[in-house]
Amino acid sequence: MYRFTGLMKNSGILFGVLMLTAAYISGDPFPPVSMLMVMVIFAIRLFGLRNPSSCLRDISFTLLSLFYIPGLLAFQVLLRHSGPQWIIFLYGCVWISDSAAYYVGKSIGKRKLYLEISPNKTIAGAVGSLIGGSLSGWMLNMVLVHSMGTGESFVVGGIIGTVTIIGDLVESMFKRDAGVKDSSGIVPGHGGILDKIDGVLFAGPVLYLVSEIFGG
Repeated sequence: MYRFTGLMKNSGILFGVLMLTAAYISGDPFPPVSMLMVMVIFAIRLFGLRNPSSCLRDISFTLLSLFYIPGLLAFQVLLRHSGPQWIIFLYGCVWISDSAAYYVGKSIGKRKLYLEISPNKTIAGAVGSLIGGSLSGWMLNMVLVHSMGTGESFVVGGIIGTVTIIGDLVESMFKRDAGVKDSSGIVPGHGGILDKIDGVLFAGPVLYLVSEIFGG
């Protein structure tokens, strides 16, 4: 989105893969080796590009890419350790929340939720996401998870529905700043992969903490 290229971009991709691998092996979303990777990124910028101009921008972009995508995805790796049903629960709640937000917002949405960031999102759509998340949380708990009571599953699903909206808005904020409509064109007609997982990125860490409470 930000047309970031060269040594720092490639370093970010490499260390992103390494962060996910380390999280899987260690069972820790941010193992101590992550800080070593941060130090190496500083060193790469120091010695790889001798011109100090824009060094803060270069390092900031790289570190943000690490913690925003592989850092948040790492919680899904750990969530899988609690059982595959939690991954299905996560994506099911997010997808149903997204669908409910879209159809409710399109049908009856009038008042904008956050015009400056995402002009198509409405308050009605946000309520639809909350309700869709609650219902899907209850349904998927009965079918798959079996670790929560009825009230708890409604609450957890509602939280996921709410956090999904925040994750979507955060990515919209980045796209607005970058001046692009989609994160990439890798999925024709649907935007980039980040457009498909923005809500899940934020919902994953929340559900991981919940799974540790109810299912861990």
